[in-house]
Amino acid sequence: MTGVSVRVWLAVWVVGALASGASAEPRFLSKQYTRCTTCHVSPTGGGLLSAYGRSLSHHELSTTGAPMPSHGDMDPKPGEESFLWGALGESLGPVQLGVELRPSFLHYSFLGTSVDRNLLMNADVHASFRAKDWLFYGQVGRELEQDGFTLDSSEYWAGYQPAEGLGFRAGRYLPAYGVRFADHTSYNRSYLGLAQYDQIYGLELSHTRGRYLTQVSVGPGRAESVIDDDGRSAFTATGRVQIDLGSRTSLAASGLYRAESDLEPRLGSAGVALGYAPTSRLTTWTQVDGQFREGATATSYVVVNETSLEVYRGIWLTVTPQARVGGGAAVPDLLRFGVGTVLLPRTHFNVNLNYYRDRNRTSDITTQIFLAQLHLYL
Repeated sequence: MTGVSVRVWLAVWVVGALASGASAEPRFLSKQYTRCTTCHVSPTGGGLLSAYGRSLSHHELSTTGAPMPSHGDMDPKPGEESFLWGALGESLGPVQLGVELRPSFLHYSFLGTSVDRNLLMNADVHASFRAKDWLFYGQVGRELEQDGFTLDSSEYWAGYQPAEGLGFRAGRYLPAYGVRFADHTSYNRSYLGLAQYDQIYGLELSHTRGRYLTQVSVGPGRAESVIDDDGRSAFTATGRVQIDLGSRTSLAASGLYRAESDLEPRLGSAGVALGYAPTSRLTTWTQVDGQFREGATATSYVVVNETSLEVYRGIWLTVTPQARVGGGAAVPDLLRFGVGTVLLPRTHFNVNLNYYRDRNRTSDITTQIFLAQLHLYL
């Protein structure tokens, strides 16, 4: 295998790993959902859908789903939107289950060489148990590795999560920071240490009051580094404050600090994200972050925008320009332009088509990626 082929294979493997995982959909701000917990069990979004989130997908988001009943009831009877199409009825009680599958096709071109791959990016089971405001959460599934797949759990935690007031959780989770786009390769995720396998072990405190949400997390560092004792684990702290300025406008300020480890220098980042939906079909999110790294000659900056338009119920078009600049000679300047479409033809049957053009302005290398995914949430 040539050097170029090796680099292409490694790049494809990395993209395949980062592009998988559970989704969060900030585009639904246009539907007046400013908080992740409207639809998801996790306070930072993604993963297991709540019963309300499942029903919402059926009644409001999918093209062929049943319209909302005129009396406003989200149809409490188990149906198409329920776990395994309601085969278990209401026998699960306070237990919430979800199965996530994501068969995908990836085309990658780089330095005149292209690679096509068919792969199963996700095969995960999510579960939660709620007793009043006490919540226990866990996930298990296939994790992509260089030599194949392994069965692992990337998120599990327990905590007290009231609708209002003070709450907490402890365990393994992705800490709250900025806006969590579904795409793990987004610059405000992959370059800030918030990608698919960057969950931390920690304790998170939260406080909800009206239109204000505050989340603060501390812990010994990235979970995989703690488990493997690879010399990269380091004290990590994050903070996020969200203010809902209206039913379709939200502002979030975030900060992250990671102490020096045996192999990596001290670093931190701070940023602000603004989501605005001028209509019920259009949402735009913009996040700007500055990141410092001990020993670097300058601060690097990450700017990401994602604008989504619902052209017809359940059919969304997205555009996402992104940039990573500054940071001195050791940090390459990167530009990304992405376009895509998200189709939700049936409840929990989603089709995602995405094209990315990444340009490394430092090396003058351009990479093109096409990713097609069938996302099944059962």
